[in-house]
Order: sequence, then C-alpha cells, then structure tokens
Amino acid sequence: MKARRWPLFWRIFGLMLLTLLLVQAINFALVMLMPPPQLNISTLPEVAAALRGKGDDKALIVSDGEAAVRREETFRDKRLEGRLALMLGVPAEDVRIRSMHPHEGHPPDAFIEKHRRPPELAGIRTQPFLFGDFTVSARVDGTWRTVRPRYGFIAPWRRRALLWLVVAILVVAPFAWLLAHGLARPIRLFASAAERLGRDPKAPPLAMKGPPEISDAAAAFNEMQARLNRYVEDRTTLMAAIAHDLRTPLMRMGLRLEHAPPEVREACEDDIRDMEHMIAAVMAFVRDMARTSQRHRLDLRALAESVTDGFSDAGGAVMLQSGGPVVLDGDAPALKAMLSNLIGNALNYAGSATVSLGRENGSAVIEVRDTGPGMAPEDIERAFEPFFRAERSRNRDTGGIGLGLASARTVARAHGGDITLSNRSGGGLLARVTLPV
Repeated sequence: MKARRWPLFWRIFGLMLLTLLLVQAINFALVMLMPPPQLNISTLPEVAAALRGKGDDKALIVSDGEAAVRREETFRDKRLEGRLALMLGVPAEDVRIRSMHPHEGHPPDAFIEKHRRPPELAGIRTQPFLFGDFTVSARVDGTWRTVRPRYGFIAPWRRRALLWLVVAILVVAPFAWLLAHGLARPIRLFASAAERLGRDPKAPPLAMKGPPEISDAAAAFNEMQARLNRYVEDRTTLMAAIAHDLRTPLMRMGLRLEHAPPEVREACEDDIRDMEHMIAAVMAFVRDMARTSQRHRLDLRALAESVTDGFSDAGGAVMLQSGGPVVLDGDAPALKAMLSNLIGNALNYAGSATVSLGRENGSAVIEVRDTGPGMAPEDIERAFEPFFRAERSRNRDTGGIGLGLASARTVARAHGGDITLSNRSGGGLLARVTLPV
C-alpha cells in the first residue's frame, strides 16, 4: 500500500509551528532559569571615596581626564551634584553628574530605598543612590576625575540574555535550513528540468516523487514535454508524407513529357530534377530531425578536425586553427552535420573557410569565417528560414536547396545553443555557434 504523503502546505505549516513553539520554550526557560537583573546601584559616599582614590574598584572605574559631557540638567542631577560637592569639599560647579532618569526605564530613589532597605533600617533615611549607566566627574585636588560603573550598559544580565539569544538562533537554525531547503529544492529541480528540456527535447521525464503538489507539478511538466514532442513529431511526419507523395505526380509528369516537343521537354525535365533534389533534401532534413539522438561526452575539436580533414581531402580550402580540447555532451552525428553545413556554405559562396574553437562564458564557441561577399543585412536572419537562398537564381551549381543553415540551427538549438551570422568588418561572413558545455 502506498504511504500517504503529506502536502507541502502542511509540512511547511507544521515546521513553522514547531519552530515557533521551540522559540517560545527557549524564552520560557530564559524567564524561569535566568536570575532577575540586579540594578547597578552605588551610593554617593562610595562615589566620593572612589574620586578620592580610596574606593572599591570592583564596582566602579576611576579615570583621569576631562569632565563628563553635560546634557539637559534635571533637578535630581543638580541635587546630587550639591550633595557630592559637600562630601568632597569642592565647589558645586566642579561636580558634574550624568545619570539615568526615571523615565528612561529606571526607578526613582524612593523605589530603590523602599526595596533595598533592610527591615531593621525602616524609618531611617539612607544615602542617595546612583543607578544604571551613570558618569560622575569632579575636580579633586585640581585634577578632573571621572567615575563610572564597571559594567555600564553591558551588564551581566544583559550578557546572559545575549547568550540565550545566540543559543536560540543556533537551535532554530537547523529548522530554518530545512524549511529553506524544502522550498528551494523543487524550484531547482524544475529549473534543471526546463534547462535540460531546452537542450534535449527528448530528455528523460522528471521524477514524480515528493509531496502531492510537487508530484502534480512534475506530472504536468512531463505531460507538457510529451505534448511538445508529439507536436514536433506530427509536423515532421506531415512534412515527410508531403515530400514522399510529391514523387508520384512528378514521375507521372516525366512520363507525359516524353511526347512533348524537345525544347519544352528539356526545360520541364530540369524543373523536375530540381524538385526531386528539393524533395530529397526535405526527406534528409526530416530524417535528421526524427533520428533518436544519443549524447555522450565528446571532444568538439577532434570532431571538427575530422570534418575539416574531409573537406581538405576533397580539395576544399579549409583551415582549423589550433587550440586545446573542448569537451561537452552532444550528439556526434548531428554536430558533425552542422559543421559540414557551415563549412560547405563558406566553400560554396567564398571558396575558403577558417574554423576556430574555444570557450567563452561557460560555453563552447565555434566560429566559421570566410572572405566572400557577405550578406545583405536584411537577409542575415532570413538565411535560417527553410528554402531561403541569398543567391536568388535558384541555380544548384551556385548554391544548395536552402536547408543547410536551417538544419544547422536546429541542431544547435537542440543542444541548448544557437547560431548567429554577421558580416565581418574586413569582408566576408562569420557564422558563430555557441553550445553549453
């Protein structure tokens, strides 16, 4: 029996809920286990002793230097300055206090005295306090001295809270990684499948595994791929059927022309031969498109050398520039036919061809150059249309049928690449092929 698969929505919802509960549990542990924060409280006599150099350096830090920067003075700070000046025996203007105000999150003196005073001291007035992050500066013996709490803003309880925060992040991080991975993995799979479909329309279908949403999306993607392949196959079959069936009426026309006048018969026989060559080219084009491709790792330079050697042996002026190997996954017969078409066009229209191979931005680049007349700008893109010829005479001695470039671009695009044509600045035409490595 097939195991039930939870939908992706419920998986994400459950993981987020579990993460939220875990964070709340950590916060509850922080509240229950961490001791409550203690106010950093110092009395004025302790501050005065520190300014005289006789205090306890465990709680206060004494430094020599300029007085603390004054800010908006409050009645409380002014009152404390007066008391501290009396304790030190210095004028009030030689004492400056910068303390936290009650409205900044700290309780007033009355609250502190009430909660810090031992029961046995009830009713006895205690010394005023400084609390939180404060700074006291005074001119003692002609030198400014500054006193501030040792911990300042980063008090021990704040450090413990930051430590708990780091622990919470470390605990939650694996769950966040699982959530991100679960969301990103299906997207990466579909991106890879779409890229693979662009390079090879007959690539294996996408595996249908995972949550129901992913399985449904994979099934829809595979169905789309199958429909595209059926569409191309139907069009290809239609082209093959039309080309095949045209041979019968052409044969009947040839038989009927036997009794025609010689001048008419010869002209019609030339047209019939041209049509037969066109039909043969279409059939070859259809066979190449319908052929099942078998891709494997190959050296594109070695393949180009075999093609150029074949043209050179036949007397063609073809040169392959030297360079390193260019390895990729491809269909060797199809790529060989593509190179043959490009080099053959260069030889037919220019009489010579120069081939170069290399790598550029993660792609293999093939360039076929010639020194011919080039092409009119308006004909460059149309050159890839089936049966289009820049040479308008339709004479087979000055060109082919017009399927060479169309077939070459089909091969390049089937491999995930493309072919472009451009006129060279020094004269001639450049055919540039890019193929993903």
